[in-house]
Amino acid sequence: MFTFNYQEGASLLSAWGMWFVVLAMLFLFNEFSRRSKMGAFISFIILPAVLSLLWFTVLKDKTYTDWFHLAKVYSAIAGCIGFWLIRHYEKRDKVTGEIIWRLRDKKLALAFPPLILAINILEAVIRDIQIGRLGLNKELFEGQIMMSGSWNYMNALAGILNIITITGWFGIVIRKETEKDKSRDMLWPDMMWFWIVAYDLWNFAYTYNCLPGHSWYCGLALLLAPTICAFTVGKGAWLQHRAHTLAIWCMFAQTFPNFQDQGKYMVMSTYNPRIYFAVSFIALIANIAVLVYMLYKVRSTKRNPYLGELYVDLPGHKKVKELGEPSILDVKATY
Repeated sequence: MFTFNYQEGASLLSAWGMWFVVLAMLFLFNEFSRRSKMGAFISFIILPAVLSLLWFTVLKDKTYTDWFHLAKVYSAIAGCIGFWLIRHYEKRDKVTGEIIWRLRDKKLALAFPPLILAINILEAVIRDIQIGRLGLNKELFEGQIMMSGSWNYMNALAGILNIITITGWFGIVIRKETEKDKSRDMLWPDMMWFWIVAYDLWNFAYTYNCLPGHSWYCGLALLLAPTICAFTVGKGAWLQHRAHTLAIWCMFAQTFPNFQDQGKYMVMSTYNPRIYFAVSFIALIANIAVLVYMLYKVRSTKRNPYLGELYVDLPGHKKVKELGEPSILDVKATY
């Protein structure tokens, strides 16, 4: 599946060692940006502003300037800023200090997370279709050696199904502050483990299809970091973790493109058509399975997955919901 750059001094130890370093740094950066309001402000407002100046001036001849890479980095940053506002933006009474208005209690605000997620997935779907239509056969395209095939279209379909199976965003809540955790994470109880796994499989297939020289890091490490966090210290906040880690990785890759493209830490695809087909096929089957299960739940529960929450009877949903503070939408639903 992968081949290391032995000509530049790479070894199995150096490749795997750097992979674990990337995974650990993404995890730790996410902890910094999620646990601190100011940490997120620095990470996703101040840092991108400074780096943008560098990308379009002193680094303009080195960094990625094609539409796809720019769209990816700025959509990820936009997601992080939007999630930060949902988590923290509120108004208090000047006299009593009581909260009188919270952004997270507005349905329009809660439509932002699924929208930015769907846009992010759709960008990759369009890219898969673009690469498929080019008919490339181990040819250089926008800095990557690409190989087109039926796998591009299979994975594009998997991505579309992944968008369709996004459910229950009006059930998003903010994590209650405790002595151990004051992160105020954006929890999405209806985003269950099986959807996350299907997303990871689809996204890895996308990176393998369209970023074959980068998928060792942005496919494996970048996908595992938020998933590990979502099932350990940051339960229920996978989308937030995904946005944070994606944004910092994109900013790093924009600033230091040679890390993946040159030297001993570069890891390439083996360009085996059978592997390409298998990876995208598995992703498609997984997303079909999630769609079938979603339709089964819709039929058996009579719930609307887009106007309410669908998986409220599952233990995983209940555990995440209990971590959150009640929203005005939840309070109204009880009357």
